[in-house]
Amino acid sequence: MSRGMSKYLAECFGTAVLVLVGCGAVAIGTAASGATAVNVIGIAFSFGLAVMAMAYGIGPISGCHINPAVTVGMATAGRMSWAEAAGYIVAQLVGGIIGAGLLVLILKGKIAGYDVATAGLGQNGWGPKYLGEFGLMAAVVVEFLATFIFIYVILAATNPTLNLQVAGLIIGLTLFVLHFPFINVTGLSVNPARSLGPAVFVGGNALAQVWLFLIVPTVAGAVAGVFFREAVAERRP
Repeated sequence: MSRGMSKYLAECFGTAVLVLVGCGAVAIGTAASGATAVNVIGIAFSFGLAVMAMAYGIGPISGCHINPAVTVGMATAGRMSWAEAAGYIVAQLVGGIIGAGLLVLILKGKIAGYDVATAGLGQNGWGPKYLGEFGLMAAVVVEFLATFIFIYVILAATNPTLNLQVAGLIIGLTLFVLHFPFINVTGLSVNPARSLGPAVFVGGNALAQVWLFLIVPTVAGAVAGVFFREAVAERRP
């Protein structure tokens, strides 16, 4: 297998794991009761630790972007070519759909039944009847700021000149902490692939609103990459 294909398969696998574990914590964990119930802390840990695990699991193969916004940020920061970035993004989007599909397969095994369209898959959104019922402007601002922060931290932690062995831990903890102020607004995406996968299977409003989570994090990732390249990387001694 070529090195390029290995990278794409790693990105597909890693993104599928992120969606399965993170969205699974929402769709399966929050529906439970008693000792097995998952709250906001559990959801934040699920996404953050899934990213950390994949950082060490597939990081040596592909760098573990598992997020189109990260890949765009890497490209605008000058760390990879746009041709390679395109392959990463396709692999990530496919991985997100696979991860959501596996989650649906598990949920359909529920004896009492599971209506994906009604109960959901931990999809992102905004507006009436969605979590804190925030409007479109708040959703755009939150996704842009949260993604910018996340991608900037990733670029800094993975800076080749630093060679931080704890980069995966730093990145995972950053995603973990971003959930606390922002999850009630959009469910916190910062990742187009994480949003697309569940939306494809849930349909309805989730699919109608997924455009925001495809566009805004991608733009924020691009801006973060340019900012890091111009304001930080170019100023190092």
